[in-house]
Amino acid sequence: MFAGLHFYWAVGGEVGLGISAGPLATERPLWFVVAGLWGVGALCLLGALLARLLAGSRLRGVPALLARWLGWGVSALLLARGIGIEVLLLTHTTHLDTSVSVGQRVWTLALWNPWFIAGGLAFGLAALRSRRHTDAEPPTGPDANCSAHRP
Repeated sequence: MFAGLHFYWAVGGEVGLGISAGPLATERPLWFVVAGLWGVGALCLLGALLARLLAGSRLRGVPALLARWLGWGVSALLLARGIGIEVLLLTHTTHLDTSVSVGQRVWTLALWNPWFIAGGLAFGLAALRSRRHTDAEPPTGPDANCSAHRP
């Protein structure tokens, strides 16, 4: 959903971008389109792949550990971004920055930040569940039943 929205904006869509990105939406500098729209869309797709790996994969060993640590890292980043910006806006710490409109603040508080926080919690739970899921499964493979073959 978020990837699609960013790709829509990247190809020239305007609905919702002005209230989200402010002056960048009308100026559309190349760095913003490439990194802020296409790049964020690509990161959203990678995040969806990681979420899928954490939720339903039977990864073992180093790949499972890597996916779990990436999940924890994504969780921390999303929570830090969501909670950090929420606190800054609610405490009016950003009152000195006149480039952020009242509309942007409202949309950020009411729409964007809750999604960042929910995403951070979901990745944290997926990483936690992934560990429990992996640790609870019995080992598989040729050495899994070694004790059954002993005389």
